[in-house]
Amino acid sequence: MVEYDPSSDMGKVPSPCINICKMDTQTGLCEGCFRTIDEIVKWSTSTEEAKRAVWIEIRRRQHAVF
Repeated sequence: MVEYDPSSDMGKVPSPCINICKMDTQTGLCEGCFRTIDEIVKWSTSTEEAKRAVWIEIRRRQHAVF
């Protein structure tokens, strides 16, 4: 996973993609980056603020799983 802290890093938001693109049918999340298919599709046209919001959700999801 990309090292990024959405609560403190206010620069350009990096993509969470790590090239493990496999959707989990039970959770609806990518097994590599923990995004939904909708979040993945919208990523390239999202604002930096929206991308940070996705990252906050990613971190929440990771803590719920691990």
